[in-house]
Amino acid sequence: MNTFETLESNVRSYCRSFPVVFNKAKNDVLYTEAGEGYIDFFAGAGALNYGHNNDFMKNRLLDYLTSDRIMHGLDMYTTAKQEFIESFSERILRPKGLNYKLQFCGPTGTNAVEAALKLARKVKKRNGVFAFMGAFHGMSLGSLSITSNNSMRESAGVPLNNVTFIPYNSTFNGMDTILYMEQLLTDTHSGVEKPAAIILETIQAEGGINIADNEWLRDLRQLCDDHDILLIVDDIQVGCGRVGSFFSFERAGIVPDMVVLSKSISGYGLPMSLLLLKPELDIWSPGEHNGTFRGNQLAFVGAKAALEFRDTVGLEAQVKEKEAFVQQFLREHIQTMDPLIEIRGLGLIWGIDVTHLGEAFAKEVATLCFSKGLIIERAGRNDTVLKIMPALTISMENLIKGCNIIKESMAQVTSNLVTL
Repeated sequence: MNTFETLESNVRSYCRSFPVVFNKAKNDVLYTEAGEGYIDFFAGAGALNYGHNNDFMKNRLLDYLTSDRIMHGLDMYTTAKQEFIESFSERILRPKGLNYKLQFCGPTGTNAVEAALKLARKVKKRNGVFAFMGAFHGMSLGSLSITSNNSMRESAGVPLNNVTFIPYNSTFNGMDTILYMEQLLTDTHSGVEKPAAIILETIQAEGGINIADNEWLRDLRQLCDDHDILLIVDDIQVGCGRVGSFFSFERAGIVPDMVVLSKSISGYGLPMSLLLLKPELDIWSPGEHNGTFRGNQLAFVGAKAALEFRDTVGLEAQVKEKEAFVQQFLREHIQTMDPLIEIRGLGLIWGIDVTHLGEAFAKEVATLCFSKGLIIERAGRNDTVLKIMPALTISMENLIKGCNIIKESMAQVTSNLVTL
């Protein structure tokens, strides 16, 4: 550990919760240098929906690497890019009746968020954006401006302007949030200018697994239509099959004006981000938004393979089966421990909200889980939500084992509290 503690910046974070040196990984298990295995309920913060070192994708990548194909291409035309675009259109967009153009951005999600914000403002010729309390969209300045966490925002070092934060989902302390936005937009004394766009996650992952109601999402789409506002869905963490369907917004039957993808879009955990935009919004001048690594050729190969893998193994049905198990387990074994514990989730992203027990309780449970061989992250306000987010390909054996570790750890920490 001395190498990291001495030479790596203090900004490192996840490694502080999981203080071992990892060396290998396969599907749903990470292995340390000493060969100890840890079931992974973290999945690279959602970048590994298809597990570690998926053989189907790995073989495609190895074939590409050994054939002296293009490795760096900026935004030039390449075979790898063409094949991904065609596959994405044929397997995802056309069957869902979606008409989007594809913009390849820099290597991480925040790059695509920045592009979406810039383009929305360019199209509508307005400065403002509506975002939501509990949102996380990235750490570069534009993305940070629409991220609500105060401690993260303070790191910017400059004012983060032109954003109005709205309470998330249908009601907030009895408030109808759609009606609230309507009043902001129509009251000549609201003091709030009409925004260029409203951006949201249909499930706030880092925010604590907060799930937007289908009806509310439809009402939000209508609000945007009524007021000539673009609707942007950030599907970076909860897209690419995390909830079962490829896009998280499909359940509500809405079509966003723009969709932001990253993390698992590349399939293998390689850096890639993608902005989907309606064709009429594509008013960029050539090179107006660019980046050296917006053409990650290996990511294109992995992304195409991931789309084929999804269909080959019937992944959407698998997710629904595992979703049913997790939901039942949490209701029967976790929520019964304490009626104040809240359980929230869809597909294979679930949260155990122990806010009433406090941050220390949640941290102790996560730490104990790690000591028992499970990697689990905390999310939400004050990190009081235990976040279950395994690979979509996780074996039922390890899914059951991991859930049992959570149950045992929570029972043990609860018992210690009672003893004290």
